[in-house]
Amino acid sequence: MNREAQIIRTSADGRRCIAVDVATAQEILAFIGQSQRFKNKFEDIVNVILGGHRLRDLYDKEDIDEKSKDIRAMKFFKGQENGRIYCKEISIADKRCVVIMAAVQPKKKTNKNSVREINLIRSVAGYQYTKIHERK
Repeated sequence: MNREAQIIRTSADGRRCIAVDVATAQEILAFIGQSQRFKNKFEDIVNVILGGHRLRDLYDKEDIDEKSKDIRAMKFFKGQENGRIYCKEISIADKRCVVIMAAVQPKKKTNKNSVREINLIRSVAGYQYTKIHERK
């Protein structure tokens, strides 16, 4: 499925970007903006990603099958709300890594992925981003 994304943040060295899927942007941004606590957690996660770090408690693979190997989850408040933003990592022509926020799961109730999460992850894995717009 062809999709569009809008870059919202870029690392200082320009090698990593955070983008949001245009079709789901409103839902994702509403999830992040629901409180200052969520905004602060989002900033922490973005800083980890743009810094090129891996911190599994904040951002980790959702490697459920071969097809979804490039899907990651931003993790919000494990052990509490346990919300997720599922992202697709892609490389674009100029060798930048773009993390595209594609779908939101406001609450995850189990330690393992439920059928709902697995279906959401597989959907995101099937997205093809044909247009990635730079921030204006």
